[in-house]
Amino acid sequence: MDNIGFTELVLLGIVALLVLGPEKLPGAIRTISLWIGRLKRSFNTIKTDIEREIGADEIRRQLRNEAIMEKFKQTKAQVNDAVNTVRKQTEEIRKTVELEAKAIETATAPVTSAPAPAAPALAATAADAEASAVAAPQPDAAAQPESGKPS
Repeated sequence: MDNIGFTELVLLGIVALLVLGPEKLPGAIRTISLWIGRLKRSFNTIKTDIEREIGADEIRRQLRNEAIMEKFKQTKAQVNDAVNTVRKQTEEIRKTVELEAKAIETATAPVTSAPAPAAPALAATAADAEASAVAAPQPDAAAQPESGKPS
């Protein structure tokens, strides 16, 4: 019943011709055509308005999302700056604590006696060598000729 076929249109035309007569039928067709045109234009206008509103809603939504993303990026940058500042401060504190710990270690380290200087020790060993050389037996003088020439 939704579709109107050719036979149904012919039947409708015959009924309209009988009811309106041949003089009023062209004016009635013209009036009906104008009303149909106006309805089509109205539906098209409503359709474009709805599409424009839907597009505007999408644009608003997109702009809102972009604004939210911009705020998110700003917040992220602020958090990163804060984290970097805290890292720098903790690094400075760590260095300060290490320097203070080293200062405390050097201040509380026990004082040890310095070892004897190296030069006297060398002199002592040289003196010991001379003493042992004096105490060592000399080669026999009789074994060497008196002429002073070695054989």
